[in-house]
Amino acid sequence: MQAISRKTSRLATVGALAGAAVLAVSVPAFAHVTVAAEGAAAKGGYAVVDFKVPNERDNASTTKLEVAFPTDHPLASVMPEPVNGWKVEVTKSKLDKPLEMHGKQISEAVSKVTWTATDGKGILPGYFQKFPVSVGALPQDADQLAFKALQTYSNKEVVRWIEVPQKGQAEPDNPAPTLQLTAAADDAHGAAAQNTSAGSKSAESTPTAAAESGSDTTARVLGVVGIVVGAAGVAYGVFAGRRRTAA
Repeated sequence: MQAISRKTSRLATVGALAGAAVLAVSVPAFAHVTVAAEGAAAKGGYAVVDFKVPNERDNASTTKLEVAFPTDHPLASVMPEPVNGWKVEVTKSKLDKPLEMHGKQISEAVSKVTWTATDGKGILPGYFQKFPVSVGALPQDADQLAFKALQTYSNKEVVRWIEVPQKGQAEPDNPAPTLQLTAAADDAHGAAAQNTSAGSKSAESTPTAAAESGSDTTARVLGVVGIVVGAAGVAYGVFAGRRRTAA
């Protein structure tokens, strides 16, 4: 009977560990404010980039996003796409060294873009929002661009995503959104036209968000199922052990 009792104990332990492992896997990873291109972000070309902002709080909404654009590699063209429920403000600054764009001298460039929620809700807990921007021309002498960002919540908390990741080092606690640039395309303007055209369709961001949200939901459901299965294993082990003991 002692052997049966030990076997039952081992079964219960294994079931408990399996449930704990599934629970650990099902917990969502810590999310940051990020930036990614819709397609390629080729050096010397134009691209539509999305600033993705997740809400990381359970008791507050994200009501404001401020994104600082790089001053060491200023972008002559920055055009935000309208987002329902949000007011956008574009701030420009004088350049120390003028840029040339389509044969014209540009003496100022966008230094900051600010989105503020106007519907009183913003980004609710458990959701995220994308903010598309058409940018260019991308620098040819850089491999990445860092956009320092400030995320403000409805409870007045401000999270500063301003630590620029360094190659070969661990990711900082509050990394700045960083755009990776690809090799220059043969026809940068052609690629730019294609990206801008894609970015002009505001409805396209909604299916993308829905797809990613669906993936997150699926992962959570699988995690819950795994926990239930683990718990069932524990109950079965205990029940089987009692039956053997009683016999």
